[in-house]
Amino acid sequence: MSAPKYWREIPQRYRFEAAKCKKCGKVSFPPRIVCPECRSREFENTRINDKGTVETYTVIRVAPTQFTDEAPYPVAIVDVGDGVRVLCQVADCGPEEIKIGMSVRLEFRKVQQEGHGGIINYGYKCVPE
Repeated sequence: MSAPKYWREIPQRYRFEAAKCKKCGKVSFPPRIVCPECRSREFENTRINDKGTVETYTVIRVAPTQFTDEAPYPVAIVDVGDGVRVLCQVADCGPEEIKIGMSVRLEFRKVQQEGHGGIINYGYKCVPE
């Protein structure tokens, strides 16, 4: 991920910040410019819940170059309420331990580092509750 893109996404990554449509109440994470439900452009900031349940998951066995040392690792779609689902890596849990319906908590963690002296990218991962 490039440094400018990483800095633009800090509110979502650090504070789980989302946008709630003032017209219909739809919560969008990450925030959108136009509401996907009613096409309104008026939003208020809100936070998504940091607890949720695993809707589905997969295990990455052949990882991209920057994650080869972590393979195999589980990635899940987590329902955090308000119609919001988050795709994230499952940490502190082996691939054989994860189950659909499992309670998890979103945590702020190191995701990757660009090169040997580059930016350390932080983001959210989920851990068993």
